[in-house]
Amino acid sequence: MSIRILGYAAQSAQDSLKPYRFERREPRADDVVIEILFCGVCHSDLHQARNDWANSVYPVVPGHEIIGRVLSVGSAVTRFKADDNVGVGCMVDSCQHCDPCQHGLEQYCEEFPTLTYNGTDRHDHQTTYGGYSEKIVVSDKFVLKVPDGLDLAGAAPLLCAGITTYSPLRHWNVGKGSKVAVVGLGGLGHMALKLAKALGAEVTLFTRSAGKEQDARRLGADNIVLSTDDSQMAAVKSRFDLIIDTVPYVHDINPYMPTLAISGTLVLVGYLGPLEPFLNSASLVLGRKSVAGSLIGGIAETQEMLDFCGEHGITSDIEIIQMQEINAAYERMLKSDVKYRFVIDMASLKA
Repeated sequence: MSIRILGYAAQSAQDSLKPYRFERREPRADDVVIEILFCGVCHSDLHQARNDWANSVYPVVPGHEIIGRVLSVGSAVTRFKADDNVGVGCMVDSCQHCDPCQHGLEQYCEEFPTLTYNGTDRHDHQTTYGGYSEKIVVSDKFVLKVPDGLDLAGAAPLLCAGITTYSPLRHWNVGKGSKVAVVGLGGLGHMALKLAKALGAEVTLFTRSAGKEQDARRLGADNIVLSTDDSQMAAVKSRFDLIIDTVPYVHDINPYMPTLAISGTLVLVGYLGPLEPFLNSASLVLGRKSVAGSLIGGIAETQEMLDFCGEHGITSDIEIIQMQEINAAYERMLKSDVKYRFVIDMASLKA
């Protein structure tokens, strides 16, 4: 039997999110049925609701930073049981057989992963609906264990903001002695500071706002550099092994390239699109430097990140909102008026 669900959806790019009733699939043998307790609010939720990427399929039920409690499991499920605290991130399936999938990199699935919302289920070809809802039904391969003791609301943004910044830190082997810089202090940036610090790096924040120093230090930054101050930028020339650029819109990355050490890398995690102005390749060639990109993380790496956060007591800095406040939260998010991630208390749906 399919499951009747109440959620919040956008019916068009111009519509605000409103209550919406829909059906989840009848659980399969490998499925986990999850009661959603908390759902983080990601910038991409706003982009999809408003069709900023021109690929939204309406109605859109956003939400891919999901923390919940297991209600039931299918006959083939052994890793989870009723009442387990679990998470679901940006993907709910992938082809499982291409080379990236075979190597635990489901986010780079050659047939494209099934996204948690605004995707198409590989089996029944229905549109997927996300975490702004009462319950979700997900294949056990894409369900994550939440470590005991981790604050559940604060853990929700780890499923996107956390893994988006943890994956490049791990890929570029950040550890004790590494020098890491973070561009931008928002949902992604504040997680990058916390995680890089916990991995043992010396951490610097690049910011355009002088007023962020106190907060940045609280979050783990050892140094703060005003990117608009030429003398401060010159003082960190050739310093960083890795720069994590979290800025979500087009911006000039050329000023950051001289601050990379030889063989250093600037990795983009917040912005998808053409660079303007153009990237000057001189600094790359003359210093064996790289500009790279990184997308969330695979399921195994996401579990590793959650376990790491459990060991180090790391969660996101959040503001809890009611489901009914989501449209106002979107407007505040556009003004960067949140420290640093909204999380919806899904119990408010019952109201």
